[in-house]
Amino acid sequence: MKKEKNLRIILKQLNELDKKSFKMRLAAENWDKKWKTLIATILSARTRDEKTIPIAGNLFKKYNTLKKLSKGKLKDVKKIIKPINFYKTKSKNIINCAKILVKDYKSEVPNVFDKLIKLPGVGRKTANVFLAEYGHNKIGVDTHLSYISQELGWTKNKNPHKIEKDLQILFPRKYWKILNSILVRFGKTYTSRREKKIILEEIRKMK
Repeated sequence: MKKEKNLRIILKQLNELDKKSFKMRLAAENWDKKWKTLIATILSARTRDEKTIPIAGNLFKKYNTLKKLSKGKLKDVKKIIKPINFYKTKSKNIINCAKILVKDYKSEVPNVFDKLIKLPGVGRKTANVFLAEYGHNKIGVDTHLSYISQELGWTKNKNPHKIEKDLQILFPRKYWKILNSILVRFGKTYTSRREKKIILEEIRKMK
């Protein structure tokens, strides 16, 4: 499958960069609790991972349990996450999300998409990124994945849900959970849009 080959080429391209991109930590990765993964992913929306991770870490130092976060004062949470985009809305969302998880799910994060998207601050992308991080075959569509998929001709759509469906048709299920992390790393490694466009055009032409 040509699309699958394109993905392998991207992997090879990343591998040639001193493995730096594979050491790159994304916001949803390497937390010791599922609730931390979910909260960090909520915080990462429209905010760079490099900024999100240390701020999420500071938040979890003050509130080291979900129950403590659920009882956190809004002004205190705002103060911690202020450097993050949309921090006012996100502060309300993560406190309310924590309250629901404590009350309705006994402080556990549900591994069910339909339940996740009902939580404050959790949209389709956040739910899919969270589930993919824990081994579920889901595709989280963000700006990197959207742009690269369009440039490689994997989709003609701009709507995230439609892009997700297109990629589900194109790729075997085993690739779904790694698509986001691979393409995000690719997008973050090649920061020049011009350079990125040239590389993607070369990949697209490969047979």
